[in-house]
Amino acid sequence: MADISVLDVRLHGESIGTLTLIEGSRTLFTFSKPYIDNPDRPTLSLSFKDWLGGLITDIAPTNLRVPPFFANLLPEGPLRTYLAKQAGVNERREFFLLWVLGQDLPGAITIHPADGEPLPPRGGKSRAEQTDRPADAILRFSLAGVQLKFSALKNTGKHGGLTIPAEGVGGSWILKLPSDRFPGLPENEFAMMTLARRLGMDVPEVQLVGLDAIEGLPKGLDHLQGPALAVRRFDRTEAGPVHIEDFAQIFGVWPEEKYESASARNIATVIGIEAGHDAAAEFIRRLVFNTLIGNADMHLKNWSLIYPDRRNAALAPAYDFVSTIPYIQDEFAALKYARTKRMSELSFDELRYLTAKARLPEKLMLDAATEIISRFHEEWRIAKADLPVAPTVSRAIDAHLGRLALWQN
Repeated sequence: MADISVLDVRLHGESIGTLTLIEGSRTLFTFSKPYIDNPDRPTLSLSFKDWLGGLITDIAPTNLRVPPFFANLLPEGPLRTYLAKQAGVNERREFFLLWVLGQDLPGAITIHPADGEPLPPRGGKSRAEQTDRPADAILRFSLAGVQLKFSALKNTGKHGGLTIPAEGVGGSWILKLPSDRFPGLPENEFAMMTLARRLGMDVPEVQLVGLDAIEGLPKGLDHLQGPALAVRRFDRTEAGPVHIEDFAQIFGVWPEEKYESASARNIATVIGIEAGHDAAAEFIRRLVFNTLIGNADMHLKNWSLIYPDRRNAALAPAYDFVSTIPYIQDEFAALKYARTKRMSELSFDELRYLTAKARLPEKLMLDAATEIISRFHEEWRIAKADLPVAPTVSRAIDAHLGRLALWQN
């Protein structure tokens, strides 16, 4: 008999398909017939939408990995290693990682074992790799990305603070811990996100939280210095989860291809078609802003669409706005704009070319860029005085601005 494991894929709590693992390596994703036949079905991903707006149901199987849409739901780097170790799962076995982390994935998707088993048989590990770790020791949430971060609950007591749950699913806040490698990273992101809000961008609530106000921090992190950054999750509301997807999912690429498989022009094209011209103008504002602050890490997974009505896309709130140049000197953006990746070469001519290729109204897009640049002049001066902008960060940004074509113009 074939060795088969099945996971039930649910969207907004309703079953829409299955992930099936055959002989331990081959994964198949299939939509359920009721989902296929439903003319008002909620959107799972634009990657499953054909050129006529129909649902793509012929999905190629994958070997050793889960399909790209699902792979992008999983954390990368140290967080994946940590959570896999907690769960007793081999971090390379993505099917089993989804099995144990699928109760609290980004957006409104959840994944459950079809036969109701709380843990996968053998944990996705060889017998030699298995541990006796109890099921209640697992942190059952998945936050995509590489930074060490946790899904946390807001404390209701008079002292406030946040709690990282020891079991069950996470909460409505993302908690980003201080970095050993990049000092002051939470303060940097808090300042850039706050500055973006002052410039009129849609930014979730952010707070700096002392480590002593966080309950449930994993062991071995006592050496960390400085506050953590708490970001309210925009995919969690009182009415329930709201579905989102990032552009690595939309373009159907693997997480490790997030820097190389598309451009800002490609993103703008999709936003203009699916979310409208005003959303595309907001994208241009954010693109210009991140160029001004020297954020060289705005890759595909740092741009997302959200589905407030479950079917139609809107540009998701901003996230992961950080000035990276104080830590790693880099003159190149994570993604090509249209013809260039060099931040200093993002000019109005480059924006005109991007706009034309994305079939967007030129005046609306250029007005959006001009507005952000004009407002940034004044707000950056104020931000350096009243936000936690380290001198190394402000000096790096000021020097960077002097090299930018947009700023000189």
